[in-house]
Amino acid sequence: MILKSAIVVGSGAGGATVAKELEGHFDVTVLEAGGAFEPFSMSLSAIDTFKRTGLMFDEREIQLLFPTMRIRKTREKIVLVKGIGLGGTTTIATGSGVRMDEILMKYGIDLSSEYDELEREVPVSTDHQRRWRKATRQLFQVCGEMGLNPRPTPKMGDGRKCINCGRCVFGCEQGAKWDSRIFLYEAVTKGAKLVTHSAVNRVVIDGSKAIGVETKRGLGSRFYAADLVVLAAGGFGTPVILQNSGIECERSLFVDPVLCVATLWKDCMQNKEISMPFIVQRDGYILSPYFDYLSYFFRKDWNCAANDTLGIMIKVADSSEGTALKNSVEKKLCDRDLCRFEDGVRTCRDIFRKLEVRDSEIFLGTLNAGHPGGTLPLRDREANSFHSSKLPDNMFVADATLLPTSLGNPPIFTIMAMAKRVSRVCLQSA
Repeated sequence: MILKSAIVVGSGAGGATVAKELEGHFDVTVLEAGGAFEPFSMSLSAIDTFKRTGLMFDEREIQLLFPTMRIRKTREKIVLVKGIGLGGTTTIATGSGVRMDEILMKYGIDLSSEYDELEREVPVSTDHQRRWRKATRQLFQVCGEMGLNPRPTPKMGDGRKCINCGRCVFGCEQGAKWDSRIFLYEAVTKGAKLVTHSAVNRVVIDGSKAIGVETKRGLGSRFYAADLVVLAAGGFGTPVILQNSGIECERSLFVDPVLCVATLWKDCMQNKEISMPFIVQRDGYILSPYFDYLSYFFRKDWNCAANDTLGIMIKVADSSEGTALKNSVEKKLCDRDLCRFEDGVRTCRDIFRKLEVRDSEIFLGTLNAGHPGGTLPLRDREANSFHSSKLPDNMFVADATLLPTSLGNPPIFTIMAMAKRVSRVCLQSA
């Protein structure tokens, strides 16, 4: 039997999931803009040496040391982070497997069966709690005493391999943290073809049908024919491909902006702790312990030793106002977003005061973001089909671009669940 061909663009959470689900039913080719992933292995002592030279002053320099992590800035100086290469941003994320059933249900989206299926396929556990360092346990206790209802974060992977190196966001050298390369390699083992260093420029559409994609490689281009096209190039990448293909996105970009509040805490060793060990859910934002490497590397006022820096992340569910363009991202935080940050900073200060930290010892990090999406949001009528009316019938999106709103939480598990739903729709319509 000759299988129909499917092109999957991107190998991150959405793309790898779709490739795994479709291979064997379709002849799948995965196109990835980057290459193989290599964890960041430079020591913090070497980074400290660089810092003392004064040459580390712009976050975009990180890609000189760690090519997988790409940085750009908005006009408003928000630092935008993305991963490029096999596994996409999952390789530099915290490995958090958070379900967002309640928020999605408000939009008529029920992914409970997909979440359940993922929990059978991907190891998800809170067993890491038994390995928390003293500072993390103290933060958790204080948050509980303040009525903030902290909950250990479900983590994807094999915690038995974790050595508490604190480098989750630089790629797990131990293989303890799950990333989408596991699904990707499963698809390849079953027969899927993987093509790296092949950035997709546009989907070629003939009338009302997608007939393939055009890639750019150096000065040349190549056409890949396909019966089915699934875009999963991420919240910054997919909108650009859509626009290049003549499909207009909405000015509804969210980015889940993050600000860390930190303090001097002698020998807290948070830089040797699992990232985001627990989460406090607040109205419109979350709090979570987090060692902010970007701020530590590039902010001059972050001058405490790494072992003595204790931070709490504020991640805001921001308004859907902005655009992702080829050469720039337009994103401005509205008054509601700023109010949420202000409330988060106050709460972090209250937490630190409970730990007898003086206000003069508290400092802020760099405003950054790495969870973009929302520019082709699912509408009520699309909650079951998971197919935007703007797309040809044989073209789908399987990443955070589809989300109707910011989750304000780690989105990878939800993106994987959406990708499973998209795959099912593709199989039903094949």
